[in-house]
Amino acid sequence: MKKRQADLIKEMNDHEVLLQLYITQFVILALALCASIFLFPDANSFFQLWDWKNIEEIIYYGGGAALIVIIIDIILMKIVPKEMYDDGGVNEKIFKKRPIWHIFIICLLVAFSEEFLFRAVIQTHFGYLIASIIFAFLHLRYLYKWLLFIVVTTLSFYIGWIYVLTENVVVTIFMHFLIDFIFALMIRLQIFREF
Repeated sequence: MKKRQADLIKEMNDHEVLLQLYITQFVILALALCASIFLFPDANSFFQLWDWKNIEEIIYYGGGAALIVIIIDIILMKIVPKEMYDDGGVNEKIFKKRPIWHIFIICLLVAFSEEFLFRAVIQTHFGYLIASIIFAFLHLRYLYKWLLFIVVTTLSFYIGWIYVLTENVVVTIFMHFLIDFIFALMIRLQIFREF
């Protein structure tokens, strides 16, 4: 199955990979919206989770936590063999030739839709453990790369913990966005070649 997944990615062109990404994110967003309608008793309880005004908290917790993840990831990329951190070429296909404004939009969409579903909906109603495990398993392509799977699972629990601390989905959206955007830029600008 591992080889089949890698082969499928190689066979897909740039447009097909991007289309799959957008379809996946819009499905996640639709699930989050539908689940919100049924799980939140009223709009007020839903909107309490979204504190856009607390800029200090968003930057301190979201930005600080993202910075920790980015530093640890860069250290890991420097010390482990390259093939252990290879995701099968998915991220490279998505970001390598993409304009920076489009990378920004993709990363924002991914962070918003995934944090909306996993933190605002699943973690709020079913708990930290369930949300973190489901988030980790959503990233199926990492199951065959044990180091990447450990990194994604740890990241999932870390983002969940940040949400436990802040109870603010905007913090985790900002954190998730920064992590994705920085690494996408590194792919786009070919900074990984220096590692």
